[in-house]
Amino acid sequence: MTNGDQTKPIKPLAELLDSVRNIEGFPIGRDEDILNLSDPPHYTACPNPYIDDFIAEHGTPYDETTDDYHREPFVGDVSEGKNDPIYNAHSYHTKVPHKAIMKYIDHYTKEGDIVFDGFCGTGMTGVAAQLLNRKAILSDLSPIATFIAYNYNKKVDVRAFEREARRILDEVEAECGWMYETTHTGKIDPNTQLHLEGKEENGKGRINYTVWSDVFICPFCGQEIVFWEAAVDRENGAVLKDFSCPHCQGKTQKTACKRAMHSFFDSAINQTVTQAKQVPVLINYTWNKKRYEKTPDAGDLALIDKIEESEIPHWFPTDKMPLGYNTAQPQKSHGITHVHHFYTKRNLWVLACIFDALANNSSVVKKMLQFTFEQAVLGFSRLARYVPTHYSQVNQYLSGTLYIGSQVVEVSLEYIIANKVQRLAKAFSNYEVAISNCSIATQTMTCHNLIPSNSIDYVFTDPPFGDNLMYSELSYLWEAWLKVKTNNRSEAIINKSQNKGLPEYADLMLRSFKEYYRVLKPNRWITVEFHNSKSSVWNAIQDAMAKAGFIIANVAVLDKQQGSFKQVTSAGAVKNDLVISAYKPRQNFEERFREQAGQGFEEEFVQMHLFHLPSEPSVERTEQMLYSKLLAYYVQRGYTVTYDARQFYALLHRRFVQQDGFWFNPEQIDAYHEYKKKMKLQGIKDIQTGQANLFVSDEKSALIWLHTFLNEPRDYSTIYIAFTKISTISDDRVPELGELLDNNFIKENSLYRRPLSEDEKQTLTQKRERELLREFDNLLLEAKASKRRIKSCRKQSVVFGFEHCYKSGRFQDILTLGQRLDPAIIETDLEISEFIDIARIKTEGI
Repeated sequence: MTNGDQTKPIKPLAELLDSVRNIEGFPIGRDEDILNLSDPPHYTACPNPYIDDFIAEHGTPYDETTDDYHREPFVGDVSEGKNDPIYNAHSYHTKVPHKAIMKYIDHYTKEGDIVFDGFCGTGMTGVAAQLLNRKAILSDLSPIATFIAYNYNKKVDVRAFEREARRILDEVEAECGWMYETTHTGKIDPNTQLHLEGKEENGKGRINYTVWSDVFICPFCGQEIVFWEAAVDRENGAVLKDFSCPHCQGKTQKTACKRAMHSFFDSAINQTVTQAKQVPVLINYTWNKKRYEKTPDAGDLALIDKIEESEIPHWFPTDKMPLGYNTAQPQKSHGITHVHHFYTKRNLWVLACIFDALANNSSVVKKMLQFTFEQAVLGFSRLARYVPTHYSQVNQYLSGTLYIGSQVVEVSLEYIIANKVQRLAKAFSNYEVAISNCSIATQTMTCHNLIPSNSIDYVFTDPPFGDNLMYSELSYLWEAWLKVKTNNRSEAIINKSQNKGLPEYADLMLRSFKEYYRVLKPNRWITVEFHNSKSSVWNAIQDAMAKAGFIIANVAVLDKQQGSFKQVTSAGAVKNDLVISAYKPRQNFEERFREQAGQGFEEEFVQMHLFHLPSEPSVERTEQMLYSKLLAYYVQRGYTVTYDARQFYALLHRRFVQQDGFWFNPEQIDAYHEYKKKMKLQGIKDIQTGQANLFVSDEKSALIWLHTFLNEPRDYSTIYIAFTKISTISDDRVPELGELLDNNFIKENSLYRRPLSEDEKQTLTQKRERELLREFDNLLLEAKASKRRIKSCRKQSVVFGFEHCYKSGRFQDILTLGQRLDPAIIETDLEISEFIDIARIKTEGI
């Protein structure tokens, strides 16, 4: 690749490392290992110094005078499962199906455009972009993530891959095959439902997997209890909560017992370690093409002892595991403190043999081989649980954790990899991608200064979800084998071990979205896929996007059809992911708005925002949402707000067109009528479409939903039934539904309707504002008179009071109340936190 003129030669990455070494996110590892992992110029296991050349070759410079780009937010249904063979080629912690991403890329871009994902994970955004003939720039802080992304986005020589993979398997078998031999006893594997006829024969079987069990100490007699023997109901595939000690017959539970521990000298780290005792209890093996099970016999135990007493003749990682949320469980429960402790001696030897063979491999498919065999890193470890209800014991570890169960399964290499090689070869055989269409970097999203400003055509990104997943901890085993590890200093997560709480996470996300904003072309879109059930983290993402300069136009749902372990079991977890669509304003608008501090731009702002909304019913087109967007845009920039709600509504009536309770630019109304005609919505009798993207979780969203729902008069019972289906309000200070209706809508003949005339609107607005201001004044008096925390309040009264204070320059009053509000109130309400932030800036500048 050149710089676009096909004349400039490419400097070797080794000569450019020093130029990127001080960029945030430069990984932890020797230069030699970083260079070995990289494939420059398109993939570097460090910040990529060739990105500018990639953009020069493939990008189109932004010119506002000729820019005619226009897209409305994507509002189509997206529901893509995880059964695609490409998607399943690697089991990373989390990823969005590439077929789902394709729908967004297809909507927002054209062929040849450059798509960017700075939290790329396994590179599904790049796969989606390439399959649509787009270019992609991908980056991630994690070296294992970008390495996986590289392999997903590179064409594979399938025949060479299969040949080399088979050769390595044979090479490992020649050295380590003896470790997986067992004497055949003739007992049939009950899972296979196969039965031998005639006389049983003896011989050497091939171990598929060995089950190991924790050993506990009986709280009554102090004798050892093998958990497998006492608590596992093999016939039903269940674990008993209550079980009996085989020595004293005392009834006990796992939680009442201490683990049996054993100490030994670990020559790899030259120290004595103490770990939880585990013993082999079951061997599953193949003999004469049939599968059997047996209890380990004297020969099997002697084989294990022989392996334990041997020295592994290859390098393997002995890194100490970092302190963290996920690493605490294996360390506290099992005494596992270093990477190599996650493996039995047998499987550690095999992995070491594999990685030695990979290090010495010089074929064109070397990195694909690494991509394939490093997937045994977790499946080979003690993280793999024995699941008796599953026929296959391949990769039976819990995604998103480093949990070690009381029954672990130690699999053989052939058992875990052989079929994987065949599936990968088949999946990649007709997979049309080329690494020349990508530029992949390993670095933080908070500092992407290698990408020029206004050069990216579209952003699709799946950022970290607060404290849902501890990526650098979960990736540590993979990266230890790769010898290049995540530099987690700027990892955007909430993690006590890293001294990162919600404020630190919010700051890192703000810095990331500022970079997204800088590199994205004006008048272009960013799509943010997000999963977190905590409103504080949800607010942090929205706040970061807004403060960076983006204007959110739509929030939709992406159904990935299959939840991760955390999504399924975590308290308050939600089924679907949220998808935020936002745009970067035109450059001319931004510059003029900044020069004039927003003065006189209210009408132009609304016109611009309506222009970016779909020509169909949307809560974004309600007057309440439009005023909220305007207010937020001004407050976030610290500009004077001259309009109140009533003046703003008057502006809408003067300049814009209202239809069915939604506002449009005059030139959009014909398209809206066409939409109604197409959808057969004469008068829009039942307009659920406009409500689909609104999550009713507080008073503000409840009022907007009610305004949308009452497009025609409805009785209380009808409203109540519909409202309770979608409401997730948990704040007890939000007025009851009946009170919200009586104070904000008109009741006639036992039916509630929207206020229609200006007099009706003004009367209700004035009444509501007086009520909110009175409640705010009482809260402010309480805050001034007492130093106690205010743990409960009506948030809308705080928001309205802060707005009132902001307009009159009473910033100290905002701070006074803000200092008394419980942090949970501030963290869960974006508008409250924004007012406090800007008031702090204003007072510091006085």
